[in-house]
Amino acid sequence: MARTKEFDPDAALQSALELFWRRGYEATSMSELVDHLGIGRASIYATFGSKHELYLKALERYDRAGLPPIVRELSQPGPALPAVRALVRRYATEATDEQLRLNGCLVTNTASELAPHDPAAARRVERNWDHLETVLHSALVRAQAQGELPADRDPLTLARMLLVLLQGLRVVGKASADPARVRDAAEQALTLLD
Repeated sequence: MARTKEFDPDAALQSALELFWRRGYEATSMSELVDHLGIGRASIYATFGSKHELYLKALERYDRAGLPPIVRELSQPGPALPAVRALVRRYATEATDEQLRLNGCLVTNTASELAPHDPAAARRVERNWDHLETVLHSALVRAQAQGELPADRDPLTLARMLLVLLQGLRVVGKASADPARVRDAAEQALTLLD
């Protein structure tokens, strides 16, 4: 007779995500995962595969939770530039918030920790960035069509600049105790949308 799982895999995945987000991939040992999730090593392997597979599943979950709200924000009817500006300012605020900044962004953390030598992680990071760039690009195209963005601005290069800015805000915010550095950079970048 097959044994039933004595834990909730969805809750365990969320718990693993939180631990990886706080500590990073390399700094999180299997022993810590066992302790943090409250389930046995064999159950982790049977349910999620290796530590690496668990990390990639946690990253996928993070991505699925984070992008839809951004898509909704930038796809609202009406003026598009206020939503783009609000998104950049929200990233800057989160990057300087004492409670949020130390964890940073799991995608950004993965980009710097794993992507240079882990093709599977790099693909997931690229997929996230492609999606975010596409959403920003669409909002900027809409803004230009509505007369909010000058005709001489290229929505695609602006979207790419904003993508790099958003990722940079997360990195600098996580490492710097000077919130003005992040806020000033965000506001300066927004002048390119005028």
